[in-house]
Formats: sequence, structure tokens, C-alpha cells
Amino acid sequence: MTDDNTRVPGADLEAELTSQPDVWERAVALAPERALLPADGQRIAVVGCGTSWFMAQSYASLRERTGHGETDAFAASEALVDRDYDAIVAITRSGTTTEVLELLEQLRSQGSRARTIAVIGDPNTPIIDLADDVVALPFADEHSVVQTRFATSALALLRASLGEDLAPVIAQARAVLDEPLDDELVDADQYTFLGSGFSVGIAHEAALKLRESSQSWTESYLAKEYRHGPIAIAAPGRVTWAFGELPEGIDADTAATGARFEHRDIDAMADLVRLHRVALERARRKGLDPDQPRNLTRSVILDPR
Repeated sequence: MTDDNTRVPGADLEAELTSQPDVWERAVALAPERALLPADGQRIAVVGCGTSWFMAQSYASLRERTGHGETDAFAASEALVDRDYDAIVAITRSGTTTEVLELLEQLRSQGSRARTIAVIGDPNTPIIDLADDVVALPFADEHSVVQTRFATSALALLRASLGEDLAPVIAQARAVLDEPLDDELVDADQYTFLGSGFSVGIAHEAALKLRESSQSWTESYLAKEYRHGPIAIAAPGRVTWAFGELPEGIDADTAATGARFEHRDIDAMADLVRLHRVALERARRKGLDPDQPRNLTRSVILDPR
């Protein structure tokens, strides 16, 4: 790492996003940590803020749809946790996010029976004193303000805990990192991201990544909701990027608007790595540093008023 006067804009983001397949391998190999996660059949909630909330959405969808137990996902600031959950999983890279800490403090003060599990990047933070169990991924922590590998590594661990084999996903991510970037994707005027099932959270995260890193106009929707209004924004020079399973005919309907319809028949988490590369290159072409994005900090720590 060089000093701020000589550093390459986005150097941290580049190193972190390209390390994802290797870091995912380390995350899925954490057998003792997987044992701390909710057991099959338990009724749970998953909470986070920003990127972590979107990973919570993806995990919740996968867990419930694959029969592992009823699973809700909430933004920590709006979490409804008085529903007799067996466990509550809090995802937070920094371990210092105010809304997450306040939620865990509230649960403790109320004597909640729910076991709390924190999935974190930095283990030297206040959250370790508030959660019943901690799953730490320090090897996935990041210097860049813009999150990539911590979020996807947390999701990889959570997916592995459901019995998924992530080897094909890791191989797809490596292939994505090796391919050339498409200028038409990097230089588009506007982006809309679509998802279904577990890839809804991925679509929301893709939109957030481009906003944070390159100050781009992005939107995200459930795939089947796209034709209920949002398709009105589609036009030449714009991109509609879909993750996961496609609703029938949505590719042709989008193409008819003149917009580019982008979809790969690969796992949505691997395709998110491709979006990370687009976000980094777009930021650089605009003269921006995605490691230090405008108006953002590594963690949202709110001043009590």
C-alpha cells in the first residue's frame, strides 16, 4: 500500500475483488464456524445494513426455499425481532455499525430468548461483547470503503452451511476474472439490475456497488416486477442486467426497447464479481477513487443526539 499521494485509485478495491474466489474457498472450509450458525428447522431472522442487508436477503431466500427453516431478512434499523425467533444472525463487516449494535443491545435488555450470532470481518470490535456467538472472517476484511469480498465471503459461508457445494461457483468467478471487460457495459448511461429468489439481494447489491463506486444512475427490482413499470426507463445506451433465472420473454421485451439485456447462465454470486470489475473500471474512467467514495465511510457510526 502506498501513501495517498502516490496510490492508484481503486487499488484496494481491485486487490479485494480479484481475491474473492480464493477467499471464498477459505470461508467455506470453516467447519467449526459453520457449526455456530442456525440449525435446520430453527426459525430465524437475518439483519444487516446496506450491503450486509442484501446478503441477508440472499441467505434468507436460500435457507427458506431449500427447506432449512423459516427465515426473515431485515434492515437492522427496521427489524421486527419480537417474533419468537430461535436465532438472529447479524452481518456486519466492521462490527461497529450503530443500527446493528443498537438492535443487539435491545435484544439483550429485553431478555430475548433468541440466540444472536454475529458474522463479522473485524473481530476487535464492540459487537463481540453483544452477540452470543461470533463468526469472524478477518481474512475477508477490507481496506476499501466499497465492500466486495467480505460480503460475498459471508454469503459463501452461509451457503455452505446449507449444504451447498460452492466449488462450481468459485470456478465461475475465476473465469469471470480472466475475461476481457466489455466497453459497452462499462460506459452505459444507466443500469437496471433484476433478480429472483436468492439473486434479488444480489441485484440490489449490484446497483449499490455501481452507485457507491462510480456515482452512477442505477436501479434494482424483482425480475417479474420489471414489466410492471420500471421497463419504461429502458432505452438505447442503457443496460438491464439480470441475475439468476429469467422470466419468460423478459430478454426480448427489453431488447425491443433498444436497451442492452445482459445475462449470464452462471451463479449470481459469480456474476456479481463481473459487476465488481465493471464498477471499478467505470469509476477509474470517470476519474474517481472507489476506495474513498464521495460521502461514504467504512462504517456508519451515528452520534447519539
